[in-house]
Amino acid sequence: MCQYEWFAHHRLALEAGLDPAIGKDIAEGRRPRKMSRDEAIVYNFSRELHQTHGVSDANFKAAFDRFGERGVMDLIAVNGYYGLVSMTLNVDRTPLPGGVAPPLPRLQRKAKGKSKAKARRRKAKGKKR
Repeated sequence: MCQYEWFAHHRLALEAGLDPAIGKDIAEGRRPRKMSRDEAIVYNFSRELHQTHGVSDANFKAAFDRFGERGVMDLIAVNGYYGLVSMTLNVDRTPLPGGVAPPLPRLQRKAKGKSKAKARRRKAKGKKR
């Protein structure tokens, strides 16, 4: 994650009505425990997209059924856009304003090896929507 992006947008998300517990869970690298149906669909779609650079049929269907084709495209676009912005800010080492402390804890990466996501991708390979 990008410290600057989180600093800039977390407050705005809270002002727009995001449950603070959801932000806290995400910031600490956990799946939020308490999400609305729409939030869970967006979280599942976005998380899988970032982890695998694709989505399963189940996550695609859930997003498509709830938000339609345009909504799915919007999810892909916003995830890609903020990924690009975050990489740019991270490479540039954009500082937080006024020496603010980084708002996100440093998360431990999972060890490489066989993961559930990789197993799902192998299983789903060749299946079409």
